[in-house]
Amino acid sequence: MTSHYTIIVRGLVQKVGFRFHANLEANRNNLRGFVRNEPDGSVHIEAEGDEENLRRFIGWCQVGPRHAVIEQVDIKKGPVSGYAEFVIRH
Repeated sequence: MTSHYTIIVRGLVQKVGFRFHANLEANRNNLRGFVRNEPDGSVHIEAEGDEENLRRFIGWCQVGPRHAVIEQVDIKKGPVSGYAEFVIRH
């Protein structure tokens, strides 16, 4: 069954390759949705897929790529939007 999560990641998450690596990780886990930087310095992610794959991806978001410093991860379950793929939005 497909689930949907909105994930907001705060900390040092911009200019460290977070979106690029989140895209790779989402695709490894067969997820659909998007990742984008927000003006407040956070990263916004909409992710859909199998619950187990989403749990793995959320676990990755709590660590991030090598140079990221994760301070807070907010996770909210919501209605499925039906994204076709996972992309980086600008």
